[in-house]
Amino acid sequence: MPQITEKIHELSVGQLSARSGAAVSALHFYESKGLISSRRTAGNQRRYTRDTLRRVAFVRAAQRVGIPLATIRQALAELPEERTPTREDWARLSQAWRSELDERISQLNRLRDRLTECIGCGCLSLESCVLSNPDDAFGARGSGSRLMAERER
Repeated sequence: MPQITEKIHELSVGQLSARSGAAVSALHFYESKGLISSRRTAGNQRRYTRDTLRRVAFVRAAQRVGIPLATIRQALAELPEERTPTREDWARLSQAWRSELDERISQLNRLRDRLTECIGCGCLSLESCVLSNPDDAFGARGSGSRLMAERER
C-alpha cells in the first residue's frame, strides 16, 4: 500500500484510490452522492484532504455490511460540521444499524430455507412459488396470468 508522507496534506484522486483501495470511479461516485468532497485546483483537478481516507473507509465498511448509501450519507451529515467519523461515531452508528441488519439476516435465512422448496418443485409457479409469491399473498385470487389480466383492465 502506498505510503503518504506527513508533508502531503492533500491527495489527488489517484493517490486516494491507491491508498483507500477504492476505484477512482467509486470515489467520483461517492463525491457525486455527497459522501466525500474535494476542492479543485486551478487546473480543475480534484484534491482531497487526508481525512477523506477515513471517510472512504467508513463508507466502504458500512457498504460491506449492507447499509445503503443514502443511510450512510445521512449519518455523515449528522456529524458536527460533517467532520470525519471517529471510533465512537462508528460504534454509535453501527449499534443503530444493528436491528436493520438483523432483520435482513432473518429475511435471507428464510429465503435460503425456502429456496430448496422451490428447486424441489421446479415450476416457479406464480400461484404457489415462495420466491415469486412469498407467503402466497395472491393465491386465493387465482393464478399469476389471471392477475396480469386484472392489471390490464
